[in-house]
Amino acid sequence: MKDWIEGFQASVNYIEQNLSEELNIGDIAEKAALSPFYYQRIFGALCGMTVGEYIRARRMTLAAQEISCSDNRVIDVAMKYGYDSPDSFAKAFQRFHGITPTQAREAGANLRSFAPLHIKVTLEGGNMLDYKIVEKAPFTVVGVKKRFSAETSYKEIPKFWEEWMSDMKGLKGMFGVCSDMDGKNFDYRIADLYQPWEDIPSGCETYQIPGGLWALFRCKGTLPDSMQKVNTQIWSEWLPALHGYTLAGNYSLEFYLPPAEEPADTVSYICIPLKKL
Repeated sequence: MKDWIEGFQASVNYIEQNLSEELNIGDIAEKAALSPFYYQRIFGALCGMTVGEYIRARRMTLAAQEISCSDNRVIDVAMKYGYDSPDSFAKAFQRFHGITPTQAREAGANLRSFAPLHIKVTLEGGNMLDYKIVEKAPFTVVGVKKRFSAETSYKEIPKFWEEWMSDMKGLKGMFGVCSDMDGKNFDYRIADLYQPWEDIPSGCETYQIPGGLWALFRCKGTLPDSMQKVNTQIWSEWLPALHGYTLAGNYSLEFYLPPAEEPADTVSYICIPLKKL
């Protein structure tokens, strides 16, 4: 657990040391010895924000400090912190601080500050998390796919499900499949188990899930709250304490059983691929 926390803190330190440079999620995740796919999921669970939101908040904090205490031109500060034009910088600055960069130079201007993250472990009341590790053969799913940004996926994926439910596209919606993350974007499929003797529904395609070890986490309760709660526990509590295994693959699954008569009794699963150390 100590090594895991140190690795994650090293990634945050790397961000801090390069806020005036172009930051790549692959380079950041590498400092924590994680894939970009898993790094961003863990970062969101631990920190309550995306990596991009954290970087923007830190850059806006430093930009305000520089503008308020120096004679540097606003355009130079904007370029330093990754903005292509003074206008885009001014809009972002006003959203964050509530005032314009010019007003930030005035004596007594109110500015917001977002402090650097420091990862530390605190011991609190124990939480029960039901899971099991199983080995599964490869299998194929069939479903409808859409590309999402890691920055907005928590808001946009539920909308994707709503759109699908209004049409159904010949699917039951057994799985939610995350795959092929390139650092900023990833594919998400609403899918069913593929049956070769059945026609592929219009607009759908097949995708093969590799065989191997899986950690299956049971979620019971009203969706999506029950799944989101367990998801946060996985990345913030279970993973740091994991021994003998490491994360595998650039994909993960959500598995949905038919809704129970009472929403509070509905059961679903989060499935994370693993490999033995």
